[in-house]
Amino acid sequence: MVAGMIPANAVVVMGVAGSGKTSVGERVAARLGVPFRDADGFHPPANIAKMSSGVPLDDADRWPWLDAIGAALRDTPGGIVVACSALKRVYRQRIRAVAGRPVTFVFLDGDRATLASRLGGRRGHFMPASLLDSQLATLEPPGPDEGAVRVSIEPRLDKVVAAVLSRLGV
Repeated sequence: MVAGMIPANAVVVMGVAGSGKTSVGERVAARLGVPFRDADGFHPPANIAKMSSGVPLDDADRWPWLDAIGAALRDTPGGIVVACSALKRVYRQRIRAVAGRPVTFVFLDGDRATLASRLGGRRGHFMPASLLDSQLATLEPPGPDEGAVRVSIEPRLDKVVAAVLSRLGV
């Protein structure tokens, strides 16, 4: 491993809706040879119903969801990659606390126009494009003290994945 690289053990690919968390996370997990989990699968039906109707989740909705994600990180031996919005610092702290192991957050960063374009073309997902602005308002990009990796979503998917893997030292 190159000095300054981050060991890939428990990785959370984070960002707002439309940033490519699932697409990037699946490919990173495949390359690392570890399981992939999408945080959408941890939402209880009430959360999905709320978002499907265009209502943003509040923190009370999110705590059990974040705890379940942290538990999956904790309970999966070896490496794992999870796609999760993890929009606020306190959410990332909660995930790390429950995981009880080092977790590297990979922040997929993009501008509103790119994100809106991607959401507009997405079909069959419960998260409507109308919630993008609430996600952007909630987003607290990881600070330097969080040891997160920031990767632009502007290049093609294969370039984004290559950048993530490089930053993880793979």
